[in-house]
Amino acid sequence: MILLLAGWMNNTSAQDPFRRLQGMGRGIGGGGGKVDSMAHRTGLEDSITIRFRYLDSSRLRNFDSSLTDFFDRFPTPWSSINLGNLGTAARNLVFTPQMRSGWDHGFHGFDNYLFKPEETKFYTTTRPFSEVAYVLGSKAEQFINLTHTQNIRPNWNAGFQYRLINSPGTFQNQSTNHNNYRFHSWYQSKNKRYQNFFVIVGNKLQAGENGGINTTLLDSSTYRERSSIPTLLGIDQPGSRNFFTSSIATGSFFTTGNYMMRQQYDLGQKDSIVTDSSVIPLFYPRLRLEHTISYNTYKYRFKDQNGDSAYYKDNYNINFAQGTQPWFTQDFWKILTNDFSIYQFPDAKNPQQFIKVGAAYQHFDFTSLHTDNTPWGRFKDNNLYIHGEYRNKTKNQKWDIEAFGNFYVNGMNSGNYTAYLSLQRLLSKKLGYLQLGFQNTNRTPSFVFDIYSGFYRNPPVTFNKENITNIFGSLDITALKMKLSANYYLITNLAYMRDLYNVAQAKDPFNILQVNAFKVFRLGKNWNWRATAIFQQRAGDGPVNMPLFTTRNQIGYDGNLGFKNLNMSLGLEVRYFTPYYADLWSPLMGQYTFQDSAKVQLNMPDIGAYLHFRIKTFTAYVRVENLNALDPSTGSFTNNNIPTIGYPYPGMQFRVGIFWSFVN
Repeated sequence: MILLLAGWMNNTSAQDPFRRLQGMGRGIGGGGGKVDSMAHRTGLEDSITIRFRYLDSSRLRNFDSSLTDFFDRFPTPWSSINLGNLGTAARNLVFTPQMRSGWDHGFHGFDNYLFKPEETKFYTTTRPFSEVAYVLGSKAEQFINLTHTQNIRPNWNAGFQYRLINSPGTFQNQSTNHNNYRFHSWYQSKNKRYQNFFVIVGNKLQAGENGGINTTLLDSSTYRERSSIPTLLGIDQPGSRNFFTSSIATGSFFTTGNYMMRQQYDLGQKDSIVTDSSVIPLFYPRLRLEHTISYNTYKYRFKDQNGDSAYYKDNYNINFAQGTQPWFTQDFWKILTNDFSIYQFPDAKNPQQFIKVGAAYQHFDFTSLHTDNTPWGRFKDNNLYIHGEYRNKTKNQKWDIEAFGNFYVNGMNSGNYTAYLSLQRLLSKKLGYLQLGFQNTNRTPSFVFDIYSGFYRNPPVTFNKENITNIFGSLDITALKMKLSANYYLITNLAYMRDLYNVAQAKDPFNILQVNAFKVFRLGKNWNWRATAIFQQRAGDGPVNMPLFTTRNQIGYDGNLGFKNLNMSLGLEVRYFTPYYADLWSPLMGQYTFQDSAKVQLNMPDIGAYLHFRIKTFTAYVRVENLNALDPSTGSFTNNNIPTIGYPYPGMQFRVGIFWSFVN
């Protein structure tokens, strides 16, 4: 069972281009259909007004109260595939390359479970507000999310968020225990000239690694109890269910700390609004000075307290004494960044239009360790880069223009750059928004491909810079509850893992075409069919594999059954992808690796049933997932799908979720 506390919070993922449309028909840039706000009565007090903004946007947003998509409340998008347990390494069925220039550590298998500073919401609220979320699922899976925010003063808001993901899993040695926390503060002076943003984010991720199983054992009557199946990594401990455990003998451990403060001071024009009872001061900036300082740490470790000599010899060409021996590898980064920028506002009364230029200096301190705790690599380095940006969301809301770029002048990532341009236009209220864009990134391959990394096990290889171009477009037809989008990628010099530990770089350029479609079909009064379809095709000999066709469908009822305070969504949910050569997972390297020798194919589409409902400030989710695992011959749910070679999904899972919000 899974108990999920989910409410109005819109946890939109950049990996899923359709989340903002599902359920409410909303469009890009906030120009779509109506969205429920968090303004509501407690019954005893005045109403609460709560809105939020992100660090790099001045637009205040309302909360999303859509009920239809469970994955808006969960840390993983619907298109994500994990290793058979919540919290294990995951990858996206939708091709999403790394397109950030500059330094990158290279460990992205656990990105779904991280709190990130750039995703921090800075609130403004008239009353203290809290969210409490608790998830309980099959095999003792748990998800807890706590949020609190309040305005200490009318011009100063502060808050925190804590999240726990804990799941022992169905199979042995795949237990996960993730802890995330976030503290944030947003202060604005009374004269509107000065702003201060402060963020502390911490992540402690722990995931057991079992190396996969021999999947032929799934068909054996001896192993109807899945926890008794032997795994390739870790000691044999059948039936283990360590509740709230943090003791993982064999696994991946990823710890990050992010500390950021941004200060802004504006020069411009004073104004005010005079009412019968008060004078409201206004300020229109014309020039803004901004300084951002951040200190970030990243520690990625793999350890195996009972390393099996045969496994490491056969899979990684690592030789140590016969029997078992501990194995440990670590990369540890400390990064200090100072960034100074200047903004100019051509129209003082439109803060959504500005020109920004700046420069930043980064200092790196790196150490990698091996089993005996002796440094494998250690150095200090620097980066100096310049950046610029232009944004213009016109006051008539018809045009939304965004352009930015950066260039690394000197240092470890010298020669890296990113150039991005996006144009969005409201065609009409009926046709909706059209977006066209372009991005080109020239980047140093992630550091895991560098010989100084503790995870590098290949003979020395000289890598050229990766170059990725993305030409994209989308049409958001809100009136028809439909969105169409396409991406065309041109990729050169892509670095990749060609097996469980050897690295390589693609010699020839290759292309990927990706077409996405989302549509809500009305089947009858309050009955809807929400369909997502994704087509992806590679042209050229590139080390990237993805399903040719991926689809997700929800067919169900959305309404209130005649009850005024009830909102409800219930139905069936189906996900399917065509057979393809799926990436392997390399536990020791912490990477998904390319392979083209064996295809994965679903026994049946992933099928689930759901009931979601909200009564005033209380929201609940009831879900039965993996119904497709039913074996009619035995009546048991043992017909497991295997989306990653060696890592089957569990049988039927029963999940129930509740969310509650409080106004103090």
